[in-house]
Amino acid sequence: MAELLNVKPTRMELLNLKRRIALARKGHKLLKDKQDALIMEFFTIYDEALNLRHELGQKMAEAYGVLQMAEIDVGTLRLREIGLSVKPNREVDIKRRNVMGVPVPLIEAQSFRRSASERGYPFVSTTSRVDAASEKFEEVLDLVVRLAEVEETLKRLAREIEVTKRRVNALEYIIIPRMEATVKFIKQRLDEIERENFFRLKRVKALIEARAQAGGS
Repeated sequence: MAELLNVKPTRMELLNLKRRIALARKGHKLLKDKQDALIMEFFTIYDEALNLRHELGQKMAEAYGVLQMAEIDVGTLRLREIGLSVKPNREVDIKRRNVMGVPVPLIEAQSFRRSASERGYPFVSTTSRVDAASEKFEEVLDLVVRLAEVEETLKRLAREIEVTKRRVNALEYIIIPRMEATVKFIKQRLDEIERENFFRLKRVKALIEARAQAGGS
C-alpha cells in the first residue's frame, strides 16, 4: 500500500486532494508527452551525429593522406614552418537556441575554407599538395564545428530526458498513488464517522423515546 499523506480526514481535504490529483494527472500527461517528443528529437539528432562522425572519419583519413604527400614534397621541417606562418582561423560565435524548451548551443561560423593567399603562408614556397592538405583540413574544421554543436545538443537533450523521466516516474509511481491512497483512506474514515454518528443518533433517539414512554406511564 502507498504511503499516506499527513492530512486530516475531512471533506475539505478530500475535495482538495481530488483537485490535486486532477492537476497531477494533467501534469503527468504533459511531461510524458514532452518526454516522448524529446526522445524523438534526440534520435533524429543522433542519426545526424552518426552521419557527421562517419563523414569526419573519412575526411580525416583523406586529410592525413594528403598531408603525408605534402610532407614528402617539402619535408617535415619546411611543412612545420609553413604551418606556423598560417593566419589564425576565423572566430566562431556561440549563441543559444531552444529545442523542445531545452537551451542548446548554436555555433555561427563562416566556412573555414580559404584561398592560398588568405592562409598567409608564402605561395611560392609551397606546392599544390600543401595547398590540397590545407583545403582538406579546412573541410575537417567545418565538420568538427558542426559535430561539436550536434553532440553538445545531444548531451543536453539526454540530461533533460533523464530529468523529465524522473519527474514522470515520481508522479506516476509515488505522488499520484500516495494521493489516491490518501483519498481512499479519507473516504473510509468519513464513512466510519458517518456510521458512528448514525448509530449514536439512533441510541440517543431510542433513549429519548424510552424516557418519553417511562414518563407517560
